Amino acid sequence: MVHEPFSTRVATPQWRTEAEGWIRAALADHAIAVTGTIEQPRIRPWSTQLTVPTDRGVVWFKAACPSMAFEPALQQALARLVPGSVQHPLAVERDRGWMLTLDHGPTLADQRTATLEDWRLALAEAARVQRALVPHRAELLATGLPDAGPETVVGRFDRLLQLHEHATAGHGALVAPERIVELRGRRSELVDACAELAESSVPSTWQHGDLHPGNLHEDERIAFFDLGDGMWAHAIEILSVPYGVVTGEGSVPWPEVVTAWTEAWEIEPAEFDRLWRASALTHAVNRAVTWHRALVTATGAEIDEWGDAVEHHLASMLDA
Repeated sequence: MVHEPFSTRVATPQWRTEAEGWIRAALADHAIAVTGTIEQPRIRPWSTQLTVPTDRGVVWFKAACPSMAFEPALQQALARLVPGSVQHPLAVERDRGWMLTLDHGPTLADQRTATLEDWRLALAEAARVQRALVPHRAELLATGLPDAGPETVVGRFDRLLQLHEHATAGHGALVAPERIVELRGRRSELVDACAELAESSVPSTWQHGDLHPGNLHEDERIAFFDLGDGMWAHAIEILSVPYGVVTGEGSVPWPEVVTAWTEAWEIEPAEFDRLWRASALTHAVNRAVTWHRALVTATGAEIDEWGDAVEHHLASMLDA
């Protein structure tokens, strides 16, 4: 199937006219008036934003690519199920992946380099939200949130490798043939890792997918946004991106950061160590699948720029 590139479509005058018409109508329902020119600050293969000056301050419009079009409905659900964890959208258009939100102010990353206390608050709040959402699997999956639980990972791994094995260079092949052979050599370990996670006392739940200070803001407490990388997965996978950021920056000690999450989940160190080792394999697959799906409607130039991410994340299995 040939897909129209998302970034091409959202750059057309026809799309802008349609989007701006929806924005103005949605804002009118809230008695909010547009006071200036609507701008489009950036376009990416997976989303674009419009900034809308209004008599209530800047309002943000976000449109997601088809694979991430669940984000507005997911944010709406989280705002209801765990109030305060995300901003409640002003309006959503589920079928088109459109969402309007008030400006939430600067991100944590905009304000400062995250401190140890910032990270601990973020991971403690993430754990609280995760625990609250455990009973709501069916409702969250109904928004379109991908199911990436341990029971699904091996099948997703097999399908992803098969897709890239049968693709040709320049026509969708983002994983080198020799890398596919290496990855298949770790399949049995992936099977064992999935079993370890599935049988653990810690369940699957909402996983933000890209939790870092640039996707956090502070209201009365830490709150989350930019939910398009999210999935339903084993709870521990939410730590993978924070681990990479914290250890990469080296400004705060990871062992002191992660205890905020383990204490909230009441996990003993030995169990945490087992689950953390297993999640290195499953998260590699889940993150690679997210990137693959985000690039289905990308242009050739965008695939040249971003396509290495698929193999990069899969290859992290080889170091696990």
